[in-house]
Amino acid sequence: MLALAAPAAAPAASSGVTAATLRAAATRLITAELAGDGAGACAVLYAPLTATVDGRTCAQRWASRSKALLASPRRARGLRADLRAVNGAAVTINGEYGEIALPQALLNGRSRFYWTANCWMLTR
Repeated sequence: MLALAAPAAAPAASSGVTAATLRAAATRLITAELAGDGAGACAVLYAPLTATVDGRTCAQRWASRSKALLASPRRARGLRADLRAVNGAAVTINGEYGEIALPQALLNGRSRFYWTANCWMLTR
């Protein structure tokens, strides 16, 4: 189910608010995590999530997160299952927010994205 809600005078840039572009963002994030690419994962995060925390950059934190995910066989299987499921997963879009139904949530129990700067960014 895809629900698009946009004002009548929406700018042309909103044409990227599609299930396909959301799936592409989810694929980029999952692929980066499987590769242990913290910088690649951060490129798909909503800007407030990319801040330096306790002296660690976003790339450092997400590389560590990926390493921990991949160290657990169960969680690594879940990440690979997410990647396989992206193309057929249900996507719901409501205005500037979208969610994709994946077997394993991408962040904080959800796979929620926000449309900003002409692309989908994973948010809380």
